[in-house]
Amino acid sequence: MIYRNATFKDIPGISELQQKYHISTISQEDKADGFVTTLFTEEQFWELIQKENGLAIACDGDKVVAYAMAASWQYWSSWPLFQFMIKDLPNTEYMGEVLTIENSYQYGPICIHKDYRGSEVLPNLFEWSRLQMNKKYPILITFINQINHRSYKAHTKRLGLDVIKTFEFNSNQYYELGYDTLKKTQGSNIEG
Repeated sequence: MIYRNATFKDIPGISELQQKYHISTISQEDKADGFVTTLFTEEQFWELIQKENGLAIACDGDKVVAYAMAASWQYWSSWPLFQFMIKDLPNTEYMGEVLTIENSYQYGPICIHKDYRGSEVLPNLFEWSRLQMNKKYPILITFINQINHRSYKAHTKRLGLDVIKTFEFNSNQYYELGYDTLKKTQGSNIEG
């Protein structure tokens, strides 16, 4: 398995994976095993790669089998949910600090092909992504829809993210989670 930052040529494979596991297009049988809720265009993937270098991928040979996004709050600020989260940063504390756009960034979504779930892909991809961002930000922030039990369990039990609080947006209930970016990801064999 190869972990690296995505390039422009990876976008078709990333888009295909997103299409397979997005909540609007996922098969009913796959939905119970986790899904992504934020839909990205190829242009938005390209912007994430070009401006933030924030799209980490796992490849099995030439095939993209997982991706994880991470970027500054400025990058995410055009989406209403992220606007809500940015506005709420001054009301959120983690690791003894009030969150700001300077001391934290938004991680996710992450998407892993079902054939690779439960393997080393999740901790290694998370670790690769963390290593790209920890030079700039001490705190990782993410959110998980409360009906996405698999993602919640993977991030809290397997990776060790902390639940900071819950919030509601657009009639959906979410967990807001945090992680100290100086901590190596448990279960990862990526060297930083």
